[in-house]
Amino acid sequence: MRIDFHASSEPTLGVEWELALVDRRTRDLRNEASHLFARARPRLPHPERLHQELLRNTVEIVTGICHDVPEAMGDLRATLEGVVRGCDELDLDLFGAGTHPFAAWSGQQLSEGARYEELINRTQWWGRQMLIWGVHVHVGLADRARVLPVLAGLLTYYPHLQALSASSPIWAGLDTGYASNRALMFQQLPTAGLPFAFETWAEFERFASDQLTTGVIDDLSEIRWDVRPVPALGTLENRVCDGVSTVADLGALVALTHCLVVDLDTRVAAGESPVILPPWHVQENKWRSARYGLDAIVIVDTDSAERLVTDDLADLLVRLEPIAARLGCLPELASVADLVARGASYQRQRAVAAATGGDLVAVVDSVVQELRGSL
Repeated sequence: MRIDFHASSEPTLGVEWELALVDRRTRDLRNEASHLFARARPRLPHPERLHQELLRNTVEIVTGICHDVPEAMGDLRATLEGVVRGCDELDLDLFGAGTHPFAAWSGQQLSEGARYEELINRTQWWGRQMLIWGVHVHVGLADRARVLPVLAGLLTYYPHLQALSASSPIWAGLDTGYASNRALMFQQLPTAGLPFAFETWAEFERFASDQLTTGVIDDLSEIRWDVRPVPALGTLENRVCDGVSTVADLGALVALTHCLVVDLDTRVAAGESPVILPPWHVQENKWRSARYGLDAIVIVDTDSAERLVTDDLADLLVRLEPIAARLGCLPELASVADLVARGASYQRQRAVAAATGGDLVAVVDSVVQELRGSL
């Protein structure tokens, strides 16, 4: 089959931010998305940018097509403010993390729609377990021939993105010992997880044809890789990141993604070969960053050299500064270092749990207040 890639003339941005709905008193999840939509959408400048998701305890805020990080953050903030006002009327708060510390999956309700019903019908227990939230960042690419090399190059920085965003250490009332439990849960779904290694677009087309022919997917959007091409939009989509609790942290992650993709695309266009790790190193790096977060020692080249992820990240931020200046996101890229200094969300959540004797309601409250305080 032929898959047309609707290339972008410039490296545009699109961001999707999944947020959970929690009760203001109990801090448990509430299945109130439809009621929130009814209150929030009429007051939004762009009602179509508030989406439903698989479960009724979740809303997704998306941007339009943006040219830079400040525009994307302004777009999200405009929608977010209207959603927060709708939450106020329902005694709800927005919760931005990869997992909820104590909510029971069995009490959550499925959103209406045949697509969601079919997903659960197929995936059963694992599908019902998916109390997880993330952030997706799209970057426009101009040439289909460069999409897969850029994707392969971006996987080298998978652990950097995952460690920075990791926000899901506690699951079903227990500390899992992982910085990102979400990362390892989500890959249990069919077609999710790390992408296969394809060298040419024709190989990707044959793969997609096989998946459609055998009924693994009914649509290309059901390929749920952590990093994937989106041909209809002309983008490469980073789906690595856990849910995020502040606008500033989100801006940092969006800036890092934007700079990485543009840097890789520029180098590939110039005939350079970016560092592309073998799949076994990529898989190991995913596990290490999910387990250890910002303390992970990751594999950085094909010679199996290893570095502390924060050390490698510090050098990466310096190298990307000229790209950030060109893209208009120098402050946001610089704030990545602030995120490291302050501690990632998984670290902040654990600190609250330790300070309160394991009070998980207090953990949820801390994440909620971070988002409120960032508006």
